Amino acid sequence: MALLPRLRQLMRRPSSASRVGARRPTKAARRGDTLHEDALRSMLSDDPNNERAFVALAEIVRRRAAEASPDHDPLSAETTDTERQRAADLAVWALGEELAGNPRAWYALIEVARLSVHDDHEGTLRRLTTAAERDPSGRALVEALALLREAGLPVDALGLGVGHWRPREHDPEVARQLVLASIEAGRPLEAKQHIAALDLYPNPRAVADLKAELARDVAHAEQTIPGT
Repeated sequence: MALLPRLRQLMRRPSSASRVGARRPTKAARRGDTLHEDALRSMLSDDPNNERAFVALAEIVRRRAAEASPDHDPLSAETTDTERQRAADLAVWALGEELAGNPRAWYALIEVARLSVHDDHEGTLRRLTTAAERDPSGRALVEALALLREAGLPVDALGLGVGHWRPREHDPEVARQLVLASIEAGRPLEAKQHIAALDLYPNPRAVADLKAELARDVAHAEQTIPGT
């Protein structure tokens, strides 16, 4: 079963039935995890985009879900590697949705989008758009564009990036993602426009090397793209 239908099935169940990602009753062997989880949640409360804290907390809920026996989750079939991976992904999805409730949080939205990119195109774009809008630095936009490119969706990356990039304010790495997406979409002229937009960045020296590197990438692409 694909991840998104499985999640929907899980969410339709009575809340008391699901144990995916939930804490187990405290045992000596789990006390360390519980204390660590509390500390990580506290860190994420202070900074909801603390990547290291999110990754560490996600690892805890992944391990907990993967180790759960079928008796704890009636939806589980045989405890195969695939089932354990799905349970772990569902646990991280639930964690990401929980943390994304913070209006300052964008990293959790990126991670949920990463899980949904192959099952829920519209939902993925919605999450990435929200993430980009929540982050004034442009880091979320960089992550969102890279995710879409990795998923083989450069045109979607261009649509998101063009609509949200602010060259004067954002991390210049947004330009890299847009230029590479343009090349992957077969649009070298558009790539050149993104390079030119870096002229708006308030520190020209800081982006000089990046502009030269991207110009070389475009020149190479023009040699391989028919009609350019």
